[in-house]
Amino acid sequence: MDRLDNTIRPYAWGSTTAIPRLLGTEPTGEPQAEMWMGAHAGAPSRTGRGTLVELIDAAPVKELGPESVARFGPRLPFLLKLLAAGSPLSLQVHPDLAQAQAGYEDEERRGVPVTAPHRNYRDANHKPELVCALTEFDGLCGFRDPLRAAALLDGLGVDSLKPYVDLLHAQPEEAALREVLTAVLTADPEEMARTVAETAAACDRLGGDYAPYAGIAHHYPGDPGVIAAMLLNHVRLQPGEALFLGAGVPHAYLDGLAVEIMANSDNVLRCGLTPKHVDVPELLRIVRFESRDPGVLRPEAGPDGEEVYETPIDEFRLSRYVLPASGAVHDLTLPTPQILLCTAGSVRAGEHELTPGTSVFVPAGEKAEVAGTGTLFRATVIA
Repeated sequence: MDRLDNTIRPYAWGSTTAIPRLLGTEPTGEPQAEMWMGAHAGAPSRTGRGTLVELIDAAPVKELGPESVARFGPRLPFLLKLLAAGSPLSLQVHPDLAQAQAGYEDEERRGVPVTAPHRNYRDANHKPELVCALTEFDGLCGFRDPLRAAALLDGLGVDSLKPYVDLLHAQPEEAALREVLTAVLTADPEEMARTVAETAAACDRLGGDYAPYAGIAHHYPGDPGVIAAMLLNHVRLQPGEALFLGAGVPHAYLDGLAVEIMANSDNVLRCGLTPKHVDVPELLRIVRFESRDPGVLRPEAGPDGEEVYETPIDEFRLSRYVLPASGAVHDLTLPTPQILLCTAGSVRAGEHELTPGTSVFVPAGEKAEVAGTGTLFRATVIA
């Protein structure tokens, strides 16, 4: 096993305290938004043998196993993160695999630099993701039923929202959601800023179901994403609960600390709540305009105390072990690569003592015995 030294990303939306509190370190006063564990070129984990990218490049079959290499190629298919939201992330969607491949090839052919701020596709991969709460965790996930969205908007008593309410009532579901999101994102900026200001004031006054949107508007005054966010389901996860975000599902994380796992990609199309580029035509092509239940996931019991978060994705598999004080040894050896992350207590993994926020990489087939008292997340693939 290799103990991982991981990069913490200081994105502006990050909490200044959540990751330091987990790690038992002093806050720096700067946001600490995400800690990346994996072999993403942007911030690969470091080991005593080099970066995880260097280890895998030097011996992909040895590190990843023949099944994983045959299925996903000579790269770690997933990226594991600690995510600490102190303010809302951008409202966004991710493409499916075919859309990502076509979009990436098109931008490459047109010579759009991969670092350009208006670039949509940084790679040719999809980015399904699973977020599992470590604390209470607020988010937005998937469209509400249009009539429920209409009732929420209508309850604010803001005249400039009435056309959206009427559209949500008048059209079939897909057309209603598409037309309203299109109208919100293409509205005159000055008029929209006034609408958002009135909406924010009404949300502040009413509270209750409107409180999350008052908070969003506080962080993003005048942003059309505030109105777009009200078309989505608000969900509050309790520790141990999770959400799966598939292709085309609009979502945003608002507040809290979580473990997040995703396919190893950086493809994001934004809908708002951001100063970054919003490509409205491409976004509208990718979004799936269908209402859905947020689909809160709870882990399913597996063998030897493993609790599995089931998803329809093979590039990653997330599970956890809540280890009692019995001292029992659990054999986690697999023919696929693994990252083990401790989030509570103290867990011994091989020769490594893991405390909250620390992690190890386990090459495919490497003996992986763990024991201790605490919570351990396991990330691997289904090959």
